[in-house]
Amino acid sequence: MSAPSCNDRALLNDWHVVADCLALTLDVPFTTRLMGVDLIVTRSVLDTRIVRADTGHRVCSEGRYGFVWACLGKPERDPFYVRESDEIDRHLLSGGSIAVNVSGLRLVENFLDMGHFPFVHTGWLGEEPHTEVLPYNVTVTEEDEILATECKFYQPIASPTAQQGMLVDYTYKVIRPYTVALYKSNPVHPTRMDVIVLFVQPVDEDNCVAHSYLCYLKDGMEAAAVRSFMQLIFAQDKPILENQVPKRLPLDPRAETPIRADIVSIKYRRWLGERAITYGAIPLHVASSAGVNGRMEG
Repeated sequence: MSAPSCNDRALLNDWHVVADCLALTLDVPFTTRLMGVDLIVTRSVLDTRIVRADTGHRVCSEGRYGFVWACLGKPERDPFYVRESDEIDRHLLSGGSIAVNVSGLRLVENFLDMGHFPFVHTGWLGEEPHTEVLPYNVTVTEEDEILATECKFYQPIASPTAQQGMLVDYTYKVIRPYTVALYKSNPVHPTRMDVIVLFVQPVDEDNCVAHSYLCYLKDGMEAAAVRSFMQLIFAQDKPILENQVPKRLPLDPRAETPIRADIVSIKYRRWLGERAITYGAIPLHVASSAGVNGRMEG
């Protein structure tokens, strides 16, 4: 029997996505891992829900948003509620599940970083000379979530429906250590926003699976185009992420040299440290003694 390699109670007692229902074949076991625990996910014809089990470790499970969720401990709260999933004029679909050889915390930080758009997503989410990250606001809400507002960035092709380049409004929300949401302005409906939620599955401290949940307004947009666009962008991020050194996220603010555009990354690292989240991270004292240094690529 495999045992969790994680000692963070907040993570052990929380829900994590471990499979996309679209990837499951009836009565065919699907194997995966969550924080060092080997899991077997099976979809049974006798039960319309997803039936989950592992190789001996007790696991709570449920299905939501087209994903299979697992909790290795005793759930202390429900999975994150995506309000936009109740709106009938939206495409609600998975953007795919992509394995990445990096800490899940590194992946969340990359998702928060606008500074890499012109260089990694050239011609899509950014382009030169539009490289400046304009000032934005970051707060921690009463719900203990990180909220970054008034984020703006020029993008040549902001979404599948974009007909020309535009200054895109972004709002980022870090809901839980491995869950982050992005709200971005819709080219057809300026007063409403498309939503991407990233549920990151920590396979172990150095590997993760990114499960994306897409809530895009349907007007003028096909579901297949939404999914393809998300996979295109993530395919550009994957090699950058997998070349991160170190693979785990240093929590010491002195470990990597930040710039002004990294304010949300700095807040995220501090937020993790204050909540004693260490799984997938390099704790403060370890980062300091190792002398890790460099630009925060995020």
